[in-house]
Amino acid sequence: MAWKRITALAAVAALGVASCGSPSGSSGNNNGNEIDTSAQAQVMDAAAKGPAKPVEGATKGGTMTILSDVTPSTMDPTNTYYVDGSAIQKLFFRGLTQYDIRDGAPVLVPDLAEDLGTVSEDGLSWTFKLKKGIKYHDGTPVKAEDYAYAIKRSFAHEIFSDGPAYQLSFFKDHDKYKGPYGSGGDSYAGVETPDDNTLVIKLDKPWKDLPYYVSFPLFTPIPKSKDTRQNYEKSPMSTGPYMVQSYAPGTELKLTKNPNWDPNTDPVRHQYVDNFVFKFGLDPVKVQRQVLASSGPDANTLNYSNLDSTLLPLVTDQNKDQLIKAPGTCTVFFTMDSRRIPIEVRRAVAAAYPYDSLRKIAGLTDFADPAASTILPGAVPGYEKYEIPGLNGKGDGDPEKAKEMLKAAGKEGFQLSWYYSNDDNIATQVSQARAQALEKAGFKVKPIGVPKANIRKLTGDQNGPVNTGKSPAGWCSDWPSPTSWFSVLFKSQAIAEGNSVGQLENKELDAEIDRIEAMDPNEALKNGEWAKLDRKILEEYLPALPIRYSNVAFPVGKNIGNPEVDTAFGMPHFARMFLKQS
Repeated sequence: MAWKRITALAAVAALGVASCGSPSGSSGNNNGNEIDTSAQAQVMDAAAKGPAKPVEGATKGGTMTILSDVTPSTMDPTNTYYVDGSAIQKLFFRGLTQYDIRDGAPVLVPDLAEDLGTVSEDGLSWTFKLKKGIKYHDGTPVKAEDYAYAIKRSFAHEIFSDGPAYQLSFFKDHDKYKGPYGSGGDSYAGVETPDDNTLVIKLDKPWKDLPYYVSFPLFTPIPKSKDTRQNYEKSPMSTGPYMVQSYAPGTELKLTKNPNWDPNTDPVRHQYVDNFVFKFGLDPVKVQRQVLASSGPDANTLNYSNLDSTLLPLVTDQNKDQLIKAPGTCTVFFTMDSRRIPIEVRRAVAAAYPYDSLRKIAGLTDFADPAASTILPGAVPGYEKYEIPGLNGKGDGDPEKAKEMLKAAGKEGFQLSWYYSNDDNIATQVSQARAQALEKAGFKVKPIGVPKANIRKLTGDQNGPVNTGKSPAGWCSDWPSPTSWFSVLFKSQAIAEGNSVGQLENKELDAEIDRIEAMDPNEALKNGEWAKLDRKILEEYLPALPIRYSNVAFPVGKNIGNPEVDTAFGMPHFARMFLKQS
């Protein structure tokens, strides 16, 4: 299963828009992408309590500015499924559960719930006891019904189409209820509040991973009276240490302290900084250069995109601490709509794809963005290294071989189309180089330029007019398990849920995924079931080309204190950072 689409770094936006989830937090060879996952297990601490462990040397005050080249598509918690939006919202929204980062690894802990949930004997009902005394930023009390309403709101998937959709598969009456705005209103049998401090979630089928899912922004409480639908993101009800001061979608987000946040109830977050200012849609190389130079107020800035390869010479022994690195659990793909592109043509695309040229243009580095040959990245349990010839993320393709393959299939001149950000110089160059390589291999191409601010929405349309590059064009674990990948990305239902990689519709593949998910998780890992499935999907179906794994390597200003990575998102851990005070 999955969530948080991978941050569309300048390079990611160039290679395709991506999507994401939570890492398992180990490191090893190949820059953290080849590790021993055999002993990994999902880690929880149901007894964790607030306040969060203090950061050594932390000081309070100041304004931290985040200069971002990417533009989050939304700040609505129901509609959030990209890692950047999720990590930013961790500052002002709290879920039922959340990840605490311990020694670099994410550990699931209670957040607004007192525990990690209690499941019924039949596995069809989860009960969460809620913390008492929680208030919104305006001082009004948070009620159990607010959590229930947030869940009901998530079923209005026609409005919040970019949000996660596990509830549309697992929750009771998921095929009947359409959210609180329709004829059924907010009468929904899948959620109950027997008293002011209890939330009960009912399922259609057992789902052991639910405690992980309820860490998503989707599960932050929302009062019905404050729900303004698409406008809610501009003035949301905050429960975290910060609250929204102002939000100009696509341009700027300002956060200030939430006076009604109680640190004694929060095992994860701090409130060291007075204000956060996020500025979006900026030139990536320019802002990264600014951050590294750290002149004047730029010492209080950071950029959460991976450092462009052209700027590596600026990272010296004297400022090496300004480049923050960590392993990631993400894979980026070049996706192909299997409904519109025959398998023979998809294989010809694989033969022609100019991996190396596009990597160079996009400014990718081997330590941050190593070439991929599998679906699962190496930090996820179930990963096993393998390489299929021509599908290892390397080389510049064989245009003559691709021509022969198209001719043999009777598909000479087959047209490939994709969106690209025409106001992003790198994305434009990558699109042009891809087009030239594919034309040389005998394809017709139709790149469609659109503004960067619209790229996620357009590529997220599973039935849109293009036949390649649809999102998710990349994925990270929603939680440390292969179950956060295969079902949500490759089962037929994923198309309707907006998460399909390659829009596969195959009942045999659906049944195989169901078979493995029904196994004992440890037996499935021991027998290599997920690794076999990984290879089977690429060899027999080829819905996408693995392009690269995505590690973390972002620049921070010299005045940023404790610039650690929140490995649940592959993003800066904003709620544990501070500004050094002179």
